[in-house]
Amino acid sequence: MTTARARPVGLFVGLCTLDVIQLLDHVPGSDEKVTARDQTVAAGGPAANAAAAFAHLGGAATLLTAIGSHPLGVAVAADLDRLGVMVSDLAAESVDPPAVSSILVTASSGDRAVASTNATGYRLGPPDDLDASVAACDILELDGHHMELAMAAARTARAVGRRTVLDGGSWKAGTESLLPSIDVAVCSDDFHPPGAITPADTLRFLREHGVAWSAVSRGGQPLVWAGPDDSGTVDVPAVRVADTLGAGDVLHGALTYHLALQGELTAPGFVEALRAAAAVASRACASFGTRAWMRGE
Repeated sequence: MTTARARPVGLFVGLCTLDVIQLLDHVPGSDEKVTARDQTVAAGGPAANAAAAFAHLGGAATLLTAIGSHPLGVAVAADLDRLGVMVSDLAAESVDPPAVSSILVTASSGDRAVASTNATGYRLGPPDDLDASVAACDILELDGHHMELAMAAARTARAVGRRTVLDGGSWKAGTESLLPSIDVAVCSDDFHPPGAITPADTLRFLREHGVAWSAVSRGGQPLVWAGPDDSGTVDVPAVRVADTLGAGDVLHGALTYHLALQGELTAPGFVEALRAAAAVASRACASFGTRAWMRGE
């Protein structure tokens, strides 16, 4: 692994969307219209939100993704630029609109319902400068979207000794082939590899497929983690939840930042990185939308 720098450099590979987020008293039923309490529009997607969190914490973040030149895509890119995220857009010549996520947040619980096309609109291969981009970073984070690109980036990172982090939001086609090139995987409770039901099953599967360090996040419950020679749990700070949207993305961005500050990874270092990331993610849950926590709201 490379020696950690004072300002870590992170490369984030994966999905970027335009998020249209509405805060509601309840999710409407069939043929029902409701008036939202509040709304926000922002760049979203797991890799994009993780890159934004990484940059907010003080890192230099680059997002390798597909956005395009449609006016909605221009707005997405402008939002990321405002957040300090450099974008490498592999669909820059496309005039099609970016993926749009329609998100309904229930005010009383913070639960969210999401509809999105995700990465189905593009098939991204590795760019010509991928090797240079990976070599220039300290750490690589992937969300499993744009799988062909993710596998190329992860294999390159493994070849040149850059730490790789997987955001396992859900099991996707190709994930099993990606795992041998992953150093750290933190998965949601919805991430179910073949035959895995419990978090212990998931951690075992990841270990058997070459992932040395792994954890499963379970909302407000403790994270369950495992390393080469140890395992345990990490408590999640209790907060009054306003919105759970993007909490996992923020967790991964903060974790990637804290892992980038470390040299050789140890169990105490992994636990401390998880604890610090959980604190940031909990703070993000205490406000509506994916940006208010950055402004201290």
